[in-house]
Amino acid sequence: MPEIIIYTAPLCPYCTMAKRLFERKGASYKEINIDSQPGLREEVMTKTRRRTVPQIFIGEFHVGGFDDLQALDRQGELDPLLQA
Repeated sequence: MPEIIIYTAPLCPYCTMAKRLFERKGASYKEINIDSQPGLREEVMTKTRRRTVPQIFIGEFHVGGFDDLQALDRQGELDPLLQA
């Protein structure tokens, strides 16, 4: 299973929903709070060109946010990514 990284922020309901979806799938993930280190939020924004959290990576693939993750799951494309 590829490494899953979720960039999150405290009290973010979409972050919680993304983590729960991965937990239902039995997938482990690494959570990184973007407010935990100075400059990390800006680094993630530069890397993803997005200002919102969560920002989710499966391996080198940038999924996007929770809505993008949920869309992949509904289209049946998430499970193959998790098994790659």
